[in-house]
Amino acid sequence: MSYKSFFLLTIISGLLSYSCKPKTFDEPQISLDKYQIEEGFNIEVVASEPFIEAPVAMDFDNQGRMWVVEMKGYMRNLSGAGDDEPNGTISILEDLDNDGITDHAKVFIDSLVLPRAIAHVYGGLLYAEPPNLWFVNIDNDKPLNKVLVDSLYSEGGNVEHQPNGLMMHIDNWIYNAKSYFRYQRKEGNWIKEPTTFRGQWGISKDNFGRLYYNTNSVQLLGDYMLPNTLIKNKFYKPKTGLNNVLTPDQRVYPLHPTSVNRGYVKGVLDKDSLLINVTSACGPLIYRGNQFPKAFKENAFVCVPEANIVKRNILTFEADKVSGSQAKANVEFLAATEEGFRPVNLNNGPDGNLYIVDMHRGVIQDRAFMTPYMRDALAKKKLDTLIGKGRILKVARNNNSEYKPIDLSGLEIKELVSLLENQNGWLRDRAQQVLIHENDESAISLLKVLLFTSDNEIAQIHALHTLNGLDALKFKDLEKVLTNGSSVKTQCHGLVLSGQFASEDTFASFKNILERLSKENHPEIDLYMLSSLDKWFQVDAKSLFPLIYEVSSRYKEKPLYQEALVSSLGNVETEYLNYIREKELDDYLLNELLNEVIVNRENKKQNSIYTRKKGGTDSRTSGYRIYRNLCATCHGVEGEGVESLAPPLVQSEYISGSSERLALVLLHGLSGPVHVDGKVYDFNITMPGLVNNPDFTDKDVLDVMKYLKSAFAGEWEEMDVEKLKSLRELKPENGSVFTEKELKEIIK
Repeated sequence: MSYKSFFLLTIISGLLSYSCKPKTFDEPQISLDKYQIEEGFNIEVVASEPFIEAPVAMDFDNQGRMWVVEMKGYMRNLSGAGDDEPNGTISILEDLDNDGITDHAKVFIDSLVLPRAIAHVYGGLLYAEPPNLWFVNIDNDKPLNKVLVDSLYSEGGNVEHQPNGLMMHIDNWIYNAKSYFRYQRKEGNWIKEPTTFRGQWGISKDNFGRLYYNTNSVQLLGDYMLPNTLIKNKFYKPKTGLNNVLTPDQRVYPLHPTSVNRGYVKGVLDKDSLLINVTSACGPLIYRGNQFPKAFKENAFVCVPEANIVKRNILTFEADKVSGSQAKANVEFLAATEEGFRPVNLNNGPDGNLYIVDMHRGVIQDRAFMTPYMRDALAKKKLDTLIGKGRILKVARNNNSEYKPIDLSGLEIKELVSLLENQNGWLRDRAQQVLIHENDESAISLLKVLLFTSDNEIAQIHALHTLNGLDALKFKDLEKVLTNGSSVKTQCHGLVLSGQFASEDTFASFKNILERLSKENHPEIDLYMLSSLDKWFQVDAKSLFPLIYEVSSRYKEKPLYQEALVSSLGNVETEYLNYIREKELDDYLLNELLNEVIVNRENKKQNSIYTRKKGGTDSRTSGYRIYRNLCATCHGVEGEGVESLAPPLVQSEYISGSSERLALVLLHGLSGPVHVDGKVYDFNITMPGLVNNPDFTDKDVLDVMKYLKSAFAGEWEEMDVEKLKSLRELKPENGSVFTEKELKEIIK
């Protein structure tokens, strides 16, 4: 053998020997000594820097891998400079040695500006990069066939107040927080339609299908009913069943004093400088896994990043109400003394455990709302230097068995159908969507067997909506669901889905079903019966009036039931009101609601979610643009206000009154409570002023004043720059923001 041949053989042998060695990886070791979690649980860092930076949202793919949205450009310094740089990414995290810890990461999409949400749907990835919503197919972990779903997904607005969430729901619609719209793809076409505006950052659901969200000062808000069941009447805006405060107690129990944006305001911190109530609640999650004890089933977890905690609330469900309360008095589920711990989102996992998206950023308050007090506190602690980090934490029970990911893409149809009975909500949800995407006809018979034979009501509901998603649900299927003793909750969903089958041919049978259901006198079935008749009223309204009045009369003193009926009545409100009058029936609340709708219809005044017109006609002015980007995120595009976040500007004395007072509020801010049109608003929120914000000039302030006056008051009292400059120097007593009382003393 020649020397050259021997040399080559030696090299090849060495390479073969090396390739047979087990792979070893450098996995960061991160201490969690500063974290305290509820007894019986443990936390583990399953992903961290250098594999991710500034994560704000995540999702799991069908193989159980984590995909993470990295908002790297957000507040890298106290001035917020550089937030328009295209440095955001969506990355795939991998665990190649199967020890449960991320050891590799690869970028799926890069060069994004402040990306904020993702969802694995329809065999691809939906992602939000304001102002756009995109969908891409996935080919060998690479994006393919990029499609613009919505160019107005986020119509301007501050980064803290833009749509996010992208949660595929059991009804096969994709819902968002901070948005008026929901999305769905049918036969390759994207559909966008109105829905109720919900929350600020993060959205979740329970097993039945109600939606949950929050604002920065209210840890948990939610709907009492399934989505879009109360907004069918375009001329009525529900007041009872949507955007309800589920946790009246907003107390938090941090382990240490933290930097809070308005810590100088009386009542924000206690005598030990500990935060009293939430000021940046986000990322709510209803736990739907199968690894926690029974008492934790459908508990509501909430992120509170400014206090370095994750809260736990126990939910109580009634037919027409949901309420929440602190799980353990005076203590949080998870709390840390590490101020870099910034939980911003929560996820149910394929393994049935809970996952925490920890942005791990020193500065989480956007520059547009940052007070000088906060800026000084952050600088003193050098928190502005805490960048380049990020964590994903897993919460599991002690001694939890090791999880082996299920590859849903490799399962047979019968295996996917069987997963609809699984106790883990993540697996049920994803199995439903894979079945719909696969569109295999062999699933239909299996789904119907599950629907009619399973004693698992949640599995029945999934089967019902999977059939509907496959366009395989028939009226005879609903007849069977509504008459064969299916569970109450399954029947409620059956009623919601029934309208698509409304016709003269099916009317008599459906009316018989309603008559039988009404005799059961079940509050939950009655509620969904009243809310689900809009299409049936179009077939033969008058024959249903006696039955419907009998049902609604059981709940004369309950506004939600009357609103459900008004939602259904559509354009037959006048006929129904005449029916009540002819029978000399006394129903004051319903009469009042019907009269309101009739007047709204005559005046062509629709629920604003159906109009979405520009706030006023002057859409080209600087003032309008500033309003849309800065103010509308809290006060609404049309000045209607946002539930639990900010009062309306329409008919507000702050707009129609003194221009000097309005200027003082815009410049220096305002803390509650405040009175608007005879109603008190006290959201425990302080509106920040623009006086210290270098991005807004005197001209900008005057422009937005002019827009506010012209759009919401109809007149404009001129003010010059010199007057505005003098008002800049008129400081509040506390050196920060005005109170309503103080403004009244200044402006008589």
